[in-house]
Formats: sequence, structure tokens, C-alpha cells
Amino acid sequence: MSAVQICLNHSISQSPYKLSQFFNLERENNLVRGRSVIRTNFRRDVVTACLNVDVSAAKAGKIASEKTKELIEMEGKFLVGTYARVPVVLERGKGCKVYDVEGREYLDFSAGIAVNALGHGDADWLKAVVDQASTLTHTSNVFYSIPQVELAKRLVASSFADRVFFANSGTEANEAAIKFARKYQRHTTANEKLPATEFIAFSNCFHGRTLGALALTSKEQYRIPFEPVIPGVNFIEYGNVQASIELIKQEKIAAVFVEPIQGEGGIYSATKEFLQSLRNACDEAGTLLVFDEVQCGLGRSGFLWAHEAYGVFPDMMTLAKPLAGGLPIGAVLVTERVASSINYGDHGSTFAGNPLVCNAALAVLDKISKPDFLSSVSNKGLYFKELLKQKLGRNRHVKEIRGLGLIIGIDLDVPASLLVDACRNSGLLVLTAGKGNVVRLVPPLIITEKELEQAAEILCQNLPALDESNQK
Repeated sequence: MSAVQICLNHSISQSPYKLSQFFNLERENNLVRGRSVIRTNFRRDVVTACLNVDVSAAKAGKIASEKTKELIEMEGKFLVGTYARVPVVLERGKGCKVYDVEGREYLDFSAGIAVNALGHGDADWLKAVVDQASTLTHTSNVFYSIPQVELAKRLVASSFADRVFFANSGTEANEAAIKFARKYQRHTTANEKLPATEFIAFSNCFHGRTLGALALTSKEQYRIPFEPVIPGVNFIEYGNVQASIELIKQEKIAAVFVEPIQGEGGIYSATKEFLQSLRNACDEAGTLLVFDEVQCGLGRSGFLWAHEAYGVFPDMMTLAKPLAGGLPIGAVLVTERVASSINYGDHGSTFAGNPLVCNAALAVLDKISKPDFLSSVSNKGLYFKELLKQKLGRNRHVKEIRGLGLIIGIDLDVPASLLVDACRNSGLLVLTAGKGNVVRLVPPLIITEKELEQAAEILCQNLPALDESNQK
């Protein structure tokens, strides 16, 4: 039996309340390294209590049923080994929870890597998908389709953009933006002058895994095995205004790619000064400014578009992850100035913008773009960050808790996988980011305060797992 320590703002002896008034204690059947875990169900008005249980992450796959083992073995036999998966076979989801083939329930703070903004099985999204699937699923872009035009119209109306190009993923959206930037420079450069062809990207950035987007991604372990990638990409420290301005002034840069909030890179937010300086320098040099909002866009920051928090607007913006609620889609939103340089045949896609995914995206956009919805994301993000600071902030391994809205990172001085694995064994799915030292929290935007409290409590319970790094 593990030792249990109760930590409250006030000592129990000073409080007129009984423990049963603060929480219901329930013993869980599942064990973590042979120790019982006691789960607390906190009431809404007590948010700073921490039940500190001596738990640690079980070895991956140590206890797995035959059904799970069989599926994992089949995956290893038939799929290309590009993914280091965790030993969980998910079978179904509802709301902000998912369930594996063994019937175990997990609170989903990964949301398919920031994709499932409306959670799992949203009724309006499901209706949009089923209705469209029974009507018309795919046409190719040889023909017009109503959902595609309607979605483009809605995206333009809700953003800085004048036109939209649809793709199938975030990396495809960034590939299109790379091509559009090169074509724009060729279109606008006088005959006697060579067009700008180079790019700027930033430290800790992630723009995708296809060859062009990969060239703009800073992590060398992603790029080196596939070199040579496209030449002419310049990496600058994220937030370094002076170095960016000096390079842009040379008028060799076709476009600057920047994430207003870096997700994969570790949940780092830009400053207004940084983005405004890029905007001004790009305007002076004729360089395009591209905001990659594949992960941070469409409501996750508490703003419809993350750059709205800074009041700085791009020439192009790339979108993907949450836009179709889990179906594959990407988009590039562009100004008329950029669009005027693109002609028939310059780019294209067979599947992109098909009626099925666009109708699903309309259902997602309808919900997320509502002011009350965005306000709730912002408020829940503030509440969750404060809750995390109260429960985790004093732990010696926690360096910083940062983020905006419901894209939050817990920066650690030890590998985040220790806490991620322990949380998974306690029924909470979270991700890593950065150099493997950041816990990334990107729950569905419909998450409730009660579920935020539950997640914070599980994170708190499993903090002792971080001490394992000192024992190895």
C-alpha cells in the first residue's frame, strides 16, 4: 500500500470541514508497479488540493492482454515501422474520453495531436459527415462542389484572406505555400533581376515531413536522413528580431515561415514585437509572411486564429489539424496579391477539398467561430494554467508552465516521457514536445472545468515518476 499525503491550502486541523466534504476516495482496481492508486474526485469549489500518491510509470506493455498483444504484433508485421506507438489499442471515443480494447477509459488531452477540437462523436459533426456521405463524397477538382465553395467563402469571411487553396494535410498546405511564394516572387520580379527564392524558418519549428516542408523544419534528426532537401533555407533563433530583419533586407528571401505559437517545438509563443517586426521587414523587402497555424489555429489559442492575439496579419496562413474534426484536410489562406500570381495548373490535388471533408469542416467552423465558444476556450485555458501552477508549480522538476488558451506546455528538467507514461497508466493521455522535455496538453476545446481538474489531479498524482530519472 502506497503512502498517501494530502496537501491543502489550510491544514486539516484548522479546517472545520471533513475530508469527505472535499473528495470522495475510490480505490482503483488497476495497479501501478504493484501499488494501489487512490483516485480523488474533487468537488468544483476545491481546486488546490493535491493527493500525492507514490506512483511511477509501468514498463510499456508490461501488462497487456492477449487482444492488445495480438494487434501490436500484427501492426509490427504489416505496417512500415515509422511510428513508436504506446502499447494502447484505442477502439472508441465519446466527448473528451477514449476507450481501449480492454475497456479502459482515458481522458484524452492529446486529441489526436490537437485535431479533435470538438472531441469524439460530436453530434453536429457526425450528422454533417453522414448526410454528405450519403449524398456525394468525392468528385475531384475537375468539377465544382457546393461544400468546397461554401467552406472557402466562410474561411475568407472570418479571416484576413481573399482566397483559399485546399490540401489534405498540414505538410501539404505548407508545400503549397512554398510553391506559391516562389511563384509570387517570379511573378512580381522585373526581368533583369533574379527572383528571391530562399526562405527563413526558426529554431524549434515544425512545418511537416514532405521534402519541402521538411527543409523548413529545424530538427536535424528529421532532415538529415533525407538530405539533400531543397536549398536556401535559413534558420534563425525564434524571436530574434535583429537577425531576421538583417536577412530579410538582403532581398533574397521569398517568404518567412513562422508559427505564432510553436506546438511540436515546445509550446513557445511569439511576441507582438517579433511578429510586427517581421511584418514590417517583409513589407519593405517584398517578402511574403506565412503564418503556420496548423496546430495553434482555429480556436485553440482562444482566438479563431492565433495571430489575432497579436494584431499582426500574414500574406498566407496554413491550416489543417482541427479543421475537419478528424478527417484529412489542409488549407492555405492567401491575399489577392498572392493569388493573382497563381495560374491554372500551377498546383493541384485529386482529393483536396472534396465534399465530404468540406461539409465536416463547415460543421466544425460553425461551432468554433462563435464568440461564446472562443471565450470559453480562453477562460478554460486561464483556469487550467492557474490550476497547474498551483498543483505542479512547486515541484523541483517543473521549470515553467506556458501557453495560450488550450495549448499548454509543462517544461521539465527531465524527460517528459516519465510523466506521460505514468499519466497514461492512470487514465490520462498527454503528449511530449520540444526536445522531449515538455508535456504538451492539447485537449478537445469542449473540455469541461471538471475534466480539467481531473487532468490536473492525475498530473499531480504522478509527479513522483519524474524522480525516476535520478534512479537510472
